[in-house]
Amino acid sequence: METYKFTSVFDVQKLRHDLGICQGNSWRSHFNASDYSGTWSSFSLRSISGLENDILATANAPYKDTPTLEKCTYFKEIVDSFKCEKEAIRLLSLAPNSYIKEHTDPDGGYQDGFFRIHIPIMTNPKVEFKLNGKLLPMQAGECWYANFSLPHFVSNFGEEERVHLVIDCIRNEWSDALFGDIGYDFDKEKAVVKDPKITRLIIQELTNQNSEAAQKLIAELMLELT
Repeated sequence: METYKFTSVFDVQKLRHDLGICQGNSWRSHFNASDYSGTWSSFSLRSISGLENDILATANAPYKDTPTLEKCTYFKEIVDSFKCEKEAIRLLSLAPNSYIKEHTDPDGGYQDGFFRIHIPIMTNPKVEFKLNGKLLPMQAGECWYANFSLPHFVSNFGEEERVHLVIDCIRNEWSDALFGDIGYDFDKEKAVVKDPKITRLIIQELTNQNSEAAQKLIAELMLELT
């Protein structure tokens, strides 16, 4: 599954109210300066340090909520509705006449024990978001999953900024049930791994993840080896 639009639709006015709280603070330019042109900035609601200007999204690190998340009651309600461990939670803004170059995010798909949720808050008809060559017509208030380990880019040639709430989640039994309901092919996921050498490398990588989902996947892969 490359992408999926969930049936949940969030209240745009409430989203923009909480965005307004965050816009009263300083936002940081994205650290991958070579990956974009124009202005791409971020504000953290959950970060490694617990600070709003800490916008690094590093896997397998301890995260904590920033003080601003507690003030944004609707954002917090949405975040809490995902019954799994969360890593980075950020607001990502792409200014008018700005472009994020095509790139991939390593281990950025559900098969990697991870899933990233995008909830558009502000957008316009001249925003183009493509993943693996497919246009994702994300509208304000919608909730999307995409496998960001695939090539993707974003452009904003409209007259207003494009802002998304982005929630990085760790896979668990709750999310497996959620993805199972929307048609995720678990059998296909298991069939991808056939070479024992690749299996051992995946197990080695998963041992670095201190999560319930990682331990479950390790157990399943160990059974394949035996």
